[in-house]
Amino acid sequence: MAKVLDPNESYTFSKYFDLPYNPEDILADLGCTIERSDRDNLPYYQGELDWLETLADSMRRRLKRVNTTTEQARREALIFPLIDQICDRFSYSINIEYAVNVSNWLKGSLDYYIPSPSSLLIIEAKQSDLTKGFTQLAVEMIALDRWVDSESPILYGAVSTGEIWRFGSYDRAKHHIVEYLPLHPVPQELEFVTRTIVGDFERGKQLKAIA
Repeated sequence: MAKVLDPNESYTFSKYFDLPYNPEDILADLGCTIERSDRDNLPYYQGELDWLETLADSMRRRLKRVNTTTEQARREALIFPLIDQICDRFSYSINIEYAVNVSNWLKGSLDYYIPSPSSLLIIEAKQSDLTKGFTQLAVEMIALDRWVDSESPILYGAVSTGEIWRFGSYDRAKHHIVEYLPLHPVPQELEFVTRTIVGDFERGKQLKAIA
């Protein structure tokens, strides 16, 4: 029996952001568990990225000249240009406002869904609230697991204000979410954010090759 979610109620992804309940209770109703880790046990690309400094320069220039006081501005000026430049290097497409409808409890639009072999998901934190934003990200990863056909046993995602990033993962077999607590400011830790995203891409390619 559901603990906090109403069986007769319809919930969009954005609605989960506004729910007053603990993430553990929300995810329990969705059949999942969650833990918080202070270690970034994330895929991390160790190879050469000779375009990383160019990416950093463009990000610094954008932060200086763009007023990012609104959510739309942060998405369009900070989040999208970053993932667009990374995806362009690997020829991955980006689905923006990707519609998903798994059930009455799992439906809505994913801010940025990258259909790489590992299915990376990135969302913008409404009201710059990374805590509630992560709850929404967790629910969206659960939905993505049931929506896409992917070889990857682990799905990765990130919630971002544009200037700060936090990553998470979803173990599809164990139905288990991990919220990685370290925050990664950009441009100071742009290299970490970039190498983590690229590491996810490379890990997905390796899994696809094995399959």
